[in-house]
Amino acid sequence: MTRICILGGGFGGLYTALNLSRLPWAVMPEIILIDKSDRFLFTPFLYELITGEMTEWEIAPTFDELLVNTGIQFVQGLITDIDFEAKQVEVNTRQRSSIGFDRLVMAIGGETPMDLVDGAEEYAIPFRNLNDFHRLNSKLELLEASNRDKIRVCIAGGGSSGVEIACKIADRLQERGRVRLVDRNANILANSTAANRTIAERALSQRGVWTDLNTKVTQLNDGAVTLEYASYSDTLPVDLVLWTVGSSFSRMLKKLPVEHNQRGAIATESTLQVKGYPHVFAIGDLANCVDAQGQTLPATAQVAFQQSQYCAWNIWASLNQEKLVPFNYIHLGEFISLGIDGATASIFGKFSIDGLPAHLMRRVSYLLRMPTFQHQWKLGIHWLTKPLVEILRKSSI
Repeated sequence: MTRICILGGGFGGLYTALNLSRLPWAVMPEIILIDKSDRFLFTPFLYELITGEMTEWEIAPTFDELLVNTGIQFVQGLITDIDFEAKQVEVNTRQRSSIGFDRLVMAIGGETPMDLVDGAEEYAIPFRNLNDFHRLNSKLELLEASNRDKIRVCIAGGGSSGVEIACKIADRLQERGRVRLVDRNANILANSTAANRTIAERALSQRGVWTDLNTKVTQLNDGAVTLEYASYSDTLPVDLVLWTVGSSFSRMLKKLPVEHNQRGAIATESTLQVKGYPHVFAIGDLANCVDAQGQTLPATAQVAFQQSQYCAWNIWASLNQEKLVPFNYIHLGEFISLGIDGATASIFGKFSIDGLPAHLMRRVSYLLRMPTFQHQWKLGIHWLTKPLVEILRKSSI
């Protein structure tokens, strides 16, 4: 039986597996999804955990729940080696095991590099997964329970992740928060539309978030951060530092015998096949994928979601002597969460809305992007009934 191994259960990996299971196979292949976590994480909603707007079950259903009745096998384990020639993957589960494959999909997400600045690894918290949230939340709870008058938070990186975290933490801490957003560029949201940038700047200002632009974090210590401005540097007291700068990959991925770019992403053909290895596909953060104009595509959930559809089809085509199709990315727009019940949205990069309408549009759009209809239904019913449940709870107190 043909075996397809998919490494990584994020947007690229999980959705490729689900798309493969729905294609018209004459004989269904063995589809194996491998991830070190037991849960899929809908990362765009990770920020909602900071303010308690959502809980973990809403944004992180288990793979066992999502894959029931799909025929997809799930293996939880750490991928330690990949041999393209032997077509073998080494996985550290409860005991080391080797899994063979006929087709391989590499969809392992990136990591936040914590070695860019002295002290970052020891004193800063990245924000990519549930473990990062738990670290952040534990620190915030300790600070909130302390007798200090102000809680000083510094966020390194003014991209969408940094902006979303800044607004959420400012809303959570309210008057006790002293939130500072630092970015080396001249503007926040350097890759966003001007309208979204203006809306986000207003949201930060309304929450009292300081924004230090053209500024670098040069050192972190226990309770202090050193910032380098255009003409001088300054060391400021801080209680909590969030790090959202950069993206890199594990040493195991970097040593693979393939073409890498500077940050370690793997070069692919337009069909998403790894250059030199037609039986191996790379998608998501890991893939150094370019559009028709030669521009490198961003490492976003939207890109990985669209790649998963092409990747599944091209794997099917490669096994059925059909023509593979080049990946064609369509930029549908951008959502940025701006605090509790707030957001900004751009549609095809041309039209922008903000406030509650953007927040509701973001919720509905992401609901429809949840991986299975069953989870969409479960989540939709919960969101619709949640206000009524809250009213009944308050009336019974």
